[in-house]
Amino acid sequence: QVQFVESGGGLVQPGGSLRLSCAASGNIFSTEIMGWYRQAPGKQREWVATIFRGGSTTYADSVKGRFTASRDNAKNTMYLQMNSLKPEDTAVYYCNSISINRTWGQGTQVTVSS
Repeated sequence: QVQFVESGGGLVQPGGSLRLSCAASGNIFSTEIMGWYRQAPGKQREWVATIFRGGSTTYADSVKGRFTASRDNAKNTMYLQMNSLKPEDTAVYYCNSISINRTWGQGTQVTVSS
């Protein structure tokens, strides 16, 4: 069973940057469409970004122009570069496959606050 481990979260001031990482226990990034998601307190989990097998990406309107998703298939790792962070970006961030229904990881907490 593939497991995901997200890391890189933390506390950052508005306007700051963070880079999240997602490591998978299996070699899936070269074959599956992957996504980043987030869940803010009291809200449902929402989609943030998609990375297709060829490396192209799509983003939610709320993060477009500020977040950049990427993947390193050789390292079984994907990334989310987050710039110009806003308080409303505060959430637990997750990665998961979009191609196959897989178990969610623990996520990584991102808090944007002054």
